[in-house]
Amino acid sequence: MNPFVEKIIPLILAFFLGIAFKQLKLLKKEDAPILLRLVLTVTLPALTIIAVTNVQLVADMALIPFMAIAVVFCMYFISYFVGRRLNMPRPMFGSFLVGTMIMNTAYSLPFFAAAHGNEGLARASLFDIGNTFMIFTFTYYNAIKYGDNSHTDKIYWGKFLRMPPLWAMLIAFVWKAASIPLPPLAFNFFTLISQPTVPLVMIALGLYFDPKLKHLSKALIAVFIRMGVGLGIGIALATIFSFTGITRTVVIANSALPIGFNTLIFANLENMDSEFAATCVSISIFIALFYLPLLIYLF
Repeated sequence: MNPFVEKIIPLILAFFLGIAFKQLKLLKKEDAPILLRLVLTVTLPALTIIAVTNVQLVADMALIPFMAIAVVFCMYFISYFVGRRLNMPRPMFGSFLVGTMIMNTAYSLPFFAAAHGNEGLARASLFDIGNTFMIFTFTYYNAIKYGDNSHTDKIYWGKFLRMPPLWAMLIAFVWKAASIPLPPLAFNFFTLISQPTVPLVMIALGLYFDPKLKHLSKALIAVFIRMGVGLGIGIALATIFSFTGITRTVVIANSALPIGFNTLIFANLENMDSEFAATCVSISIFIALFYLPLLIYLF
């Protein structure tokens, strides 16, 4: 069997394990945010430190977060133009617009870790930083704008600045720049803490999987914009900036990621169309289960 396929199949099985746990009532959909919060605050920062301290820093890595920002702005203009012509109710339009702007970068981390090790993980984490910055600033502003919670007008800058993976990455880059080897005790500790990251993310994705047939055609359009048009934007950016190797793969594949879970969070928080948001997220997650490994393999 192809070594790449051997690495990817366990990730797919972990996703279906999450679905099985939900069907057997061993875990609930409401447990998924807890698993992802554990990843965000504990296991992913440890994994980020291990990845960055073991990777060779190159100049083009500094551009990766800005590629994520560029993709989000492109998505905004395209989705705004298309969404207005679909004559959707305002709450649905808000979920449509916000959904196409939010890339599920947590989804890609296990795949890049499996396919490219620390080199892939470090670059994918940089893309995640740019995406996260946009989620809690420009994208959340649009959720406020198209939701019906007129009492709230603040952008959650604090949420971005308190992101543990961001601080873990800053610490790791400073440590790396100082050319100080990571002590064996620290390396072993971070390695131990980071190991549950991949299975926890994939099981949480399985728990979240909950597609609906209502407004399926509009949901498929949103998924196509996020993953199909996003792929074209990623290829264009990689070509314009002459990216090569793993950086090229990260920019292209991450630009075509499924719709992120924060779409559901923002839809509930700002009273947009939560059911439509859940359908978009679920469909895109299932497609990406096979689509993302294919992109990583091809590019």
